[in-house]
Amino acid sequence: MHLNVREVSKLLQVSEKKVYDWIKRGVLRADRVNDQYRLHRSDLLERTSSREIDIPAQIFEVPSSAGIFMPRLAEALNAGGIFYGLQGDDKAAVLGAIVNSLALPPNTDRESLAQLLLAREALGSTAIGEGIAIPHVRRPILLNNSRPAISLCFLEKPVDFGAFDGQPVFAIFLLISPTARMHLHLLSRLSFALHDAQLKAALVHRAARDEILAEFERVERAMKEPHVEAEDRG
Repeated sequence: MHLNVREVSKLLQVSEKKVYDWIKRGVLRADRVNDQYRLHRSDLLERTSSREIDIPAQIFEVPSSAGIFMPRLAEALNAGGIFYGLQGDDKAAVLGAIVNSLALPPNTDRESLAQLLLAREALGSTAIGEGIAIPHVRRPILLNNSRPAISLCFLEKPVDFGAFDGQPVFAIFLLISPTARMHLHLLSRLSFALHDAQLKAALVHRAARDEILAEFERVERAMKEPHVEAEDRG
């Protein structure tokens, strides 16, 4: 789903001038079509993880349908795994190391997946700033019969991903989902969670697996609290 500047302005509750400024500085990615900017919804979700764009999680919540399981962040992280010390001196080596580390279905073409991620990087960096990247293809990585999963990979040494803030990347989140709806659900919640200073500090310090999972559980509980309190008052 593509959005124009006016739609993004309304969604993020900022002026159109601000949206143009973000595009010019590389904070937001956009394609130029018939002299107008078009922003992809998944790109927008990814880039709202930037501290510069401070928005409520509710704006990007993907409504769940009856009978459809929508996983929590900690559950998806537990399924995808947290990896430390991945090797690589550049984007290609790092993305290859990540794909080779993942627990994927036996028939998955890992080489093609790595090439898809690298081709996506050629269209524009997926680094969101502050040393974090969320690489994905324009069409989400969808694997049939796979569990929704978020893999968090800490690099042995930071690698230049061409981030708009100039900081090299030390942590990479990779999302794999069975459906596009589930991908947007996870991406929306991850984008909101990465605004949390305490969670970001745990990432910077490459905290232990259990501590990182606990931080994500804490942030996700906070997403629900206002709604619960409102029901209690009623």
